[in-house]
Amino acid sequence: MEEIKNLIRKNIAELKPYSSARDEYSGEAMVFLDANENPFNQPYNRYPDPLQRQLKEKIAKIKKVNPENIFLGNGSDEPIDLLNRAFCEPGIDNIISINPTYGMYQVAADINNVEVKKISLNENFDIVADNILNAADKNTKLIFLCSPNNPTGNSLNREEIIKTVKNFNGIVIIDEAYIDFAQSKSLLFEIEEHPNIVILQTFSKAWGMAGIRLGIAFASSEIINVLNKIKYPYNLSILTQKKALELIEKAGDVQEWVKMLVAEREKMAELLNNFHFVEKTFPSDANFLLVKMKNANAVYNYLVEQGIIVRNRSKIHLCNDSLRITIGAANENEILLKALMNFV
Repeated sequence: MEEIKNLIRKNIAELKPYSSARDEYSGEAMVFLDANENPFNQPYNRYPDPLQRQLKEKIAKIKKVNPENIFLGNGSDEPIDLLNRAFCEPGIDNIISINPTYGMYQVAADINNVEVKKISLNENFDIVADNILNAADKNTKLIFLCSPNNPTGNSLNREEIIKTVKNFNGIVIIDEAYIDFAQSKSLLFEIEEHPNIVILQTFSKAWGMAGIRLGIAFASSEIINVLNKIKYPYNLSILTQKKALELIEKAGDVQEWVKMLVAEREKMAELLNNFHFVEKTFPSDANFLLVKMKNANAVYNYLVEQGIIVRNRSKIHLCNDSLRITIGAANENEILLKALMNFV
C-alpha cells in the first residue's frame, strides 16, 4: 500500500491546526484565566479536554490497545466524514462502498463532493474481494466495509476482508458497530499488522449510549493524528465524556445486555418464520433481523397503525419486500409478535 503520508490531501498535510487553550495547557492549576471561560457554574463552565485523555485511557484498557490508536468522535459519523475530508480530494478522488450498507458512507461522500462506487454484495449478502479491488482505480482512496453489515445483519467473510486490505493501496474502513452481537471476532488487532486499516466501533449499540453520541475509530497513530488535526477542537462535550466514564464502570451490565439480546434475536428469528407472510428471516450477527415478507409495505403500514415502528428496507438494493426489525426487550418483542398474529 501507499504510505499514509502520500494519501493525505495536500492542503490537509500542510494545514496548521487550531490550537485551543486546553491544547496548550492540560494539567492542573490553581487559577485558569486562559480560555475566556465564565468562572461560575463549575465544572460545566470549563471547556472539555479536546483529546479526551481520561476517557481514552479507560477505553484503551477495555479494548487492549494503546490510547494513541484511538480517535473519539461525535458518533461514528464524525470519523466517517473526517476520513473523507482528510484523504479524498473533492471532485477528483472516489471511495468504494458495498451495496446495500449503512447510508452515511454515501452521505458523507456526497457532502464532500467525493464519488462513490457501489459494489453489490453477492446472493449471500457477502463480499468478493476481487470485485471490490477491480473497481478501484488510482483515485480510489477509501473502501468502506460494514461487518456485521447494516441492513443485512451478517458478518462479511473475514478472508475476503483481509485480501482486500492486503491488495488495496488506500485505506480500508471496517465498521464494526454491531460486533458485540457477533460470534466472529473483531478485526481490531489487525491494525498492528496492516497500517491501512481503520476500525469503527460505537457506544450506541451494545453499550446502550446512542443518546450521548460517542463513536470510536481505531487506527495507526499516523491516521489518528490526521483525524485529530482536522476535527473541531471540542468535538465531545464534557457531558458525553463524563457519562461515558460512568457507564464504562458498568461493563459487566453490557455483557448481560448482549447475552439477553442475542437470546431474544434467536427466539425472534424462529418465531417470525412461523408467520405465513414471512418468506425468510436472514441470519444475523447484529441486534436486528432482516425479514423478507410477501407484502412488506402492507405489514409495515399495519404495524405503524398499531404504534409499532420497524424499518422498511424494501427499496434498498437486494432487500425487496424486507423489513428490518430491531431486537427490543422481551416485552417489546412480545407486543410485536402479538400484533403480527392479527395481521391478515
